[in-house]
Amino acid sequence: MTATKRILFLGGSGVISAATVHRAVEAGHQVTVLNRGTTTLRPLPDDVRRLTGDLREPASLDDALGGEEFDVVAQFMAFTTEHVAADVERFDGRVGQYVFISSASAYQKPPSRLPVTESTPLRNPFWQYSRDKAACEDLLVAAYRDRGFPATIIRPSHTYDRTILPTLGGWTDVARMRAGKPVVVHGDGTSLWTLTHAKDAAVGLAGLLGHPAALGEAFTLTGDHTPTWDQVYTWLGQAAGVEPELVHVASETIALAAPEHGPGLLGDKAHSMVFDNAKVRALVPGFRTTTTYDEGAVEQVAWFDAHPHYQDVDPAFDALSDRLVAHARSL
Repeated sequence: MTATKRILFLGGSGVISAATVHRAVEAGHQVTVLNRGTTTLRPLPDDVRRLTGDLREPASLDDALGGEEFDVVAQFMAFTTEHVAADVERFDGRVGQYVFISSASAYQKPPSRLPVTESTPLRNPFWQYSRDKAACEDLLVAAYRDRGFPATIIRPSHTYDRTILPTLGGWTDVARMRAGKPVVVHGDGTSLWTLTHAKDAAVGLAGLLGHPAALGEAFTLTGDHTPTWDQVYTWLGQAAGVEPELVHVASETIALAAPEHGPGLLGDKAHSMVFDNAKVRALVPGFRTTTTYDEGAVEQVAWFDAHPHYQDVDPAFDALSDRLVAHARSL
């Protein structure tokens, strides 16, 4: 039986963090979640101790934590070196393991070879978010090397639960499918994309929390389910009760028409991303894919249909889709 650990989640209401909180509680750990307490989309277990504080306000964070020590601190809400540097100073000597949630988007884009492993270079010239995550990793590697700060780096890729649709337009795409309108798929639809259900990701992450062999290491946290984007959109449409019409548009064209989508497309989704997850499975043998997206899409559409107030249709994206479809058909 695994020894009970005192685990602090900074965040705890997101896709991966909420699922991992549930997993850690099920394993019998003493779990504390610190956030602003404003999100109710993913309710926490009753056994979770809740602290309220603003992770961007040092005084608020220090007041909430006092001088407490933890076996594990899992940081889900750090995005810049300033955030991580403050954590290193705050938790040095007070934590047995500091887990930083980075991003697999920080890996080399486009990847020079597949599958991507933990030794793949971190270089993404397209997306500032990814470069910032890589810089945070650099800071933690130096802190571990120079002062023994007990850091573990986690690199998840596209992780979803029932509330987060993976397509470019989210629920707008589903609404278009049900209305008989075509939906835009970036590229030619054949690139491979790794999708990991949050419950599966939580098995791997929870298994690494407090694991002594994880200190000073980085882990890719993805499953091995790699459908094409055409499959993703088709499964989502079928879950919504229709056979969707897919129109392919070059990622570069979409980025020019809608610059806000450019970094995430050109810096991540436009490329085939297949990962080797052997390193995390070596420490957490139970980590595997149990939910594939053909099943996940059914779960998602059922949830949205049961919660219609979350069925947000974006008029701007709807209009963008019409323009992109017209452009593609004019070629």
